[in-house]
Amino acid sequence: MLSLLRIIKFGLQDIFRNAWLSVATITVLLLALFSISMLMTVRVISDNASSAVKEKIDLSLYIKSETPESEIIALKTKLSESEKIKSVVFISKQAALESFREKYKNNQEVLAALKELGKNPLSPSLVIVPANLAEANLLINELKMIDNPIIESRDFSDNTVILNKINNITKRINEVGLFLIMIFVLTSLLVVYNAIRVSIYTHRQEIEIMRLVGASNYFIYMPFVFSAFIYALLSVLIIIAVFYPFLSLLQPYLEVFFMGYNVNILAYFVNNFWLVFGGQFLVVLLINVFASVFAVRKYAKV
Repeated sequence: MLSLLRIIKFGLQDIFRNAWLSVATITVLLLALFSISMLMTVRVISDNASSAVKEKIDLSLYIKSETPESEIIALKTKLSESEKIKSVVFISKQAALESFREKYKNNQEVLAALKELGKNPLSPSLVIVPANLAEANLLINELKMIDNPIIESRDFSDNTVILNKINNITKRINEVGLFLIMIFVLTSLLVVYNAIRVSIYTHRQEIEIMRLVGASNYFIYMPFVFSAFIYALLSVLIIIAVFYPFLSLLQPYLEVFFMGYNVNILAYFVNNFWLVFGGQFLVVLLINVFASVFAVRKYAKV
């Protein structure tokens, strides 16, 4: 216990004696962690946006207004038998009208024009959700081949273009992000290495005295390793303190940008707190300890 307390004491002395160097080391580690966190944020936004867009993809068959409901149900049943179709939803004229009113509830001009018509101008429809997005084009071709007199029109507009754009943007950001992370990791190794080297130079007389009185290699190593641990801990705590307010500011803009889709980046980082920041702490700690041990072995001649 006494040895442990002395290791902690020497480690803290090292940090405070070289305060500006410690600040510079932690700053570089923060930049590395922030780059990693931002890359994760982009990845999570991309995955959530892709999933949300996929859930919104549907194909619609609009039915003639005078068609008996029994014929519509028969067509719905036939479509449901296809393996390429996940579900088929029948939307009646009344349901379509209510949905239209809800969508334009804040647009009085549209509602006034609808009221002026004096009747429901909308048609019943069958909304088809593909079972597999990759087979959406095949499904569209099959739906085009359906020759049924009750079908008035078809709407096969899907969101595959949006998905491709999201995936392309994410791919480019990931490539740039990985490059920046590699630079910051390399910089972190060099900065921590130099910080420990300066610390060893500062403590060179103490290390010599430790050798003369028979101190173990472990006792000489550990204050510097403890300093590396403190650097890692402080950098992760600071990034947590900074990153969550940043996400809180970012979330409203995401909700506006992805209006109609459920993209909640803040909830992801809250639910995966230990996985995300625990993993970052372990990575930074590993980098710091590796650089510290290497510097001690080279310059302390242990």
